[in-house]
Amino acid sequence: MSANDAPRAQQPSATYDSAFLKACRREPVPHTPVWFMRQAGRSLPEYRKVREGIPMLESCMRPELVTEITLQPVRRHDVDAAIYFSDIVVPLKAIGIDLDIKPGVGPVVERPIRTRADLAQLRDLTPEDVSYVTEAIGLLTRELGATPLIGFAGAPFTLASYLVEGGPSRTYENAKAMMYGDPELWADLLDRLADITTAFLKVQIEAGASAVQLFDSWAGALAPVDYRRSVLPASAKVFDAVAGYGVPRIHFGVGTGELLGLMGEAGADVVGVDWRVPLDEAVRRVGPGKALQGNLDPTVLFASTEAVETKTREVLDSAADLEGHIFNLGHGVMPSTDPDALTRLVEYVHTHSVR
Repeated sequence: MSANDAPRAQQPSATYDSAFLKACRREPVPHTPVWFMRQAGRSLPEYRKVREGIPMLESCMRPELVTEITLQPVRRHDVDAAIYFSDIVVPLKAIGIDLDIKPGVGPVVERPIRTRADLAQLRDLTPEDVSYVTEAIGLLTRELGATPLIGFAGAPFTLASYLVEGGPSRTYENAKAMMYGDPELWADLLDRLADITTAFLKVQIEAGASAVQLFDSWAGALAPVDYRRSVLPASAKVFDAVAGYGVPRIHFGVGTGELLGLMGEAGADVVGVDWRVPLDEAVRRVGPGKALQGNLDPTVLFASTEAVETKTREVLDSAADLEGHIFNLGHGVMPSTDPDALTRLVEYVHTHSVR
């Protein structure tokens, strides 16, 4: 079942007719909806203030703090959707994986998964493990009203990359060595991660999220043949498992121009596109029946207002013939971005895309 086929009763009534959800369903919209990956984060002084002295993972487990951080960009920028403030490793931490997010480094895993015996670290995720997520989303949906909330999770491949490498990597040599050298272990690892990811998304949907996005941040490191054989089945399992909820499912990766068709094939209703592929070309690669999301280069926001508007018009023009388009950056907001530039960008997209 796609979001377009879902009964209206399955959708949160307050958000069903929002521009964002209409675009996800490829329906006519009053204007192109806008939200930004990492819109709640270090680019906002109010975020830095409330996070001061609080470690990242701890901040993800405080419902009132999560609520405040998630709402900050909605208040400031007037974006068309909020995205739940969390981190892709939160469900791994919740099931007992010994990891931490090191400032300036990223997630670091104490005991990387390299053997079949190491899979024992990956138990099932239960709603009780992440009760703070349910509480935070309950608070958020009451505050957001008609503004949709996007839930999210890391895709199995990206989570596996962190777990096998032990932290961030530029080459993924350990993860790829397992994928190529022990495909059965690799498949079992991704299958377990698919179940954990599914459980995490279900908690968010059942608590009130109006859509979900699966971040496969590192999938661009793969050749299409390897993605199809070794990654797509696990991502498809996640998308299929949440299809019955009828909420739009978004799939995003970085450097995935060669994988766009496969990422759509995995089961998403909306395919995120980074800045490397124009949207009119992306729609050809993805094929019919999918909305697209993207895809302004985040670094454009450091240029003059005139330059930002010129590049924004290029994105809107390339999306002119799409059935559904959600304006976003081609990756997350960079920490040193001027928040006023984001506010101006939202206003510009809204004004120049009025139907």
